[in-house]
Amino acid sequence: METLKYIFKRILQTIPLLIVVSLISFFIIRLSPVDPLAELKLNPSVSPITVQKEKERLGLDKPIIVQYGMWAKSFVKGDLGVTSTGERVSQKLKERIPNTLLLTTIVILLTWLVGVPLGIIAAVNWKTPFDRVLTVLTSIGMAIPSFFFAVLLLIFAVKTGWFPIGGLTSPNFAQMNLLAKIFDLAHHLVLPVFVLFTISLAGLQRQMRANMLDVLDSDYVKFARAKGLSEFSVVYKHALRNAVNPMITLLGFEFAGLLSGAALTEYVFQYPGLGRLILEAVMKSDINLVMASLMMGAIMLILGNLIADILLIITDPRIRSKA
Repeated sequence: METLKYIFKRILQTIPLLIVVSLISFFIIRLSPVDPLAELKLNPSVSPITVQKEKERLGLDKPIIVQYGMWAKSFVKGDLGVTSTGERVSQKLKERIPNTLLLTTIVILLTWLVGVPLGIIAAVNWKTPFDRVLTVLTSIGMAIPSFFFAVLLLIFAVKTGWFPIGGLTSPNFAQMNLLAKIFDLAHHLVLPVFVLFTISLAGLQRQMRANMLDVLDSDYVKFARAKGLSEFSVVYKHALRNAVNPMITLLGFEFAGLLSGAALTEYVFQYPGLGRLILEAVMKSDINLVMASLMMGAIMLILGNLIADILLIITDPRIRSKA
């Protein structure tokens, strides 16, 4: 019961955060010099009367604070409005959010499945050739910008033809059988997943290694070794439990970092995700689409942090007793 109260309290605390995010995002976008009706105004076949009607439809003829109020009211009601091209914003998000969730979920699972064991092994084999080589490789991974790495892999895909260079599926995806669909989807995901996985793995492995080294040097681990416990029991039953807790805390921030990094990666590979949608909407100054996308991104970040908090309650009795 106390855990449910804690979760409910955390959900309530996110409401002011969402309001602040929406305020900052809305005013920054509206104060930018980009005219959302620039394409219409430059089109000689569109009359000034049509432009004026479109301006009134979008509420651009009203004061900025009134525009925010109109947007906030419609957002609370679940009406996300239409894009500058007349498409429903809700439909655009419905198409893109699952793709981004698929990409980030795969990357997070792979990163944790590989990064945590590598961090443990590196800490246990501290200052050995294996640890030194791994440190060099992870340093390189942390230093490579995701955008630059994505461009390099894109050039590689174009030169070799081994991987598709755009989209999530092939044009004939609907005609494939189930096994072919799975293979086609995985084939399109290889490059964007590899870019984000490489960047995320470096930081996660280094953090896990540092946590384990700190815990292995603690007094209670030395005492466990002095009692004659096996090295396996010391490392995996005593040290790992305390070393992994800070990693769980980072889970929500890692999710946010993947969303920001995925935006550029999605754009390079023309992946139909939320990050690419936000970038395209910002360049067109499409208020409704930008705001809805940013709010969805903020909600996904908050959910990531909430999941991390719940996992901490489950794994750490000290936090559970204070919840």
